[in-house]
Amino acid sequence: MHDVDTTKYVIHANITAEGFVEKSDVVGAIFGQTEGLLGDELDLRDLQKSSRIGRIEVNVESKSGKSTGEILIPSGLDKVETAILAASLETIDRVGPCIAKVGVMRIEDIRATKRKKITERAKQLMHEAVEKGIESEAMVNEVKQAVRMEEIASYKGLPAGPNVESSDAILIVEGRADVLNLLKYGIKNTIAVEGTNISPLITKLSKRKTVTAFVDGDRGGELILKELLQVAEVDFIAATPEGRSVEDMSYKEIMKALSSKTPVEQQEYVKEKEKEKKEKEEQETQRVIPRRKAKEVVREEREEKEREKEEREKPPNPFKSHLDELEGTFKARLLDKDKNILKEITVRDLAKELKETDEKPTSVVFDGVITQRIVDIAKEKELEYVVGLKIGDVVKMPTSLKVITAESS
Repeated sequence: MHDVDTTKYVIHANITAEGFVEKSDVVGAIFGQTEGLLGDELDLRDLQKSSRIGRIEVNVESKSGKSTGEILIPSGLDKVETAILAASLETIDRVGPCIAKVGVMRIEDIRATKRKKITERAKQLMHEAVEKGIESEAMVNEVKQAVRMEEIASYKGLPAGPNVESSDAILIVEGRADVLNLLKYGIKNTIAVEGTNISPLITKLSKRKTVTAFVDGDRGGELILKELLQVAEVDFIAATPEGRSVEDMSYKEIMKALSSKTPVEQQEYVKEKEKEKKEKEEQETQRVIPRRKAKEVVREEREEKEREKEEREKPPNPFKSHLDELEGTFKARLLDKDKNILKEITVRDLAKELKETDEKPTSVVFDGVITQRIVDIAKEKELEYVVGLKIGDVVKMPTSLKVITAESS
């Protein structure tokens, strides 16, 4: 039936007529009553001449003074045009001298039918291959490898996935092998830096896209990350477990690492606190008090007393108990107007939770850095207080919002 080489769809319709009609009557009614209805572009006769519509099949039989049948129309048009053409059939109200009615039952997607047949046949072939001792996993991996090699691109000289330019967010990895492994699992917005000498191209890309640095958990990954943070605008950091590489991780491991990514501000704060802790421990174990002049000692003691006085005169931080309990946990609390806990979550989920929560918090207290993003969301949700350990690079501070830090309390 499908005499159109590019048949994509088949219109299936039923017809009923109050009287005796033949196939030629139905075909004549279809051409006659749709002529000029849809304009020149969808005229049935012209579409048949250009082979965009195939031969109309009609199967009709008459019994007891009534005729019923089926109409099949193969179409090489797109889905929308085919649907419009199908709908026009339902305007037919007569076949010859008889009152008639046409109802479209469905539009069959021939390609979907073919794909289903292909899938079933592929399963059968695969089953036969396994039974004959063919290593199916090796075969699949070989095909995947071939596909990956075809998909990997060169973005202005750097190994990259095909979606780097079109995607709003990108992953920056170390090398070509990392890009290939991520392509294997359908991640196509990746670009490799190929060493610590990072191209200015990465810097330019980072200014107009959301960037996640995805590095190996080794010394090389640490060096590349340090260089990236100096020359590019990195938004998030994700790392493999210690001793593992992006290029040899499984899909599950990759997804776990990416879902655990942290904002750059948070990462830098954690490193700073670890550094302070280490320095404090070294000072306590290797305390060396040099000789100082009497005037210097007196001056330092006076400054210390002044600082203590300032601390005593500071108004108490109403959120100090919450800050103390959250210290070192990387968690956040949403509080009501009486400072009761409505919900406790991880700092990583704070922005999402603030946007989506059905609670009515008036304050948020968290073990982390107050960023512009958190401030903007807090203003949008009409919070009164945002309380954190320290404040990051906040340029726009709304007057309706009070920001408190551990440093200022």
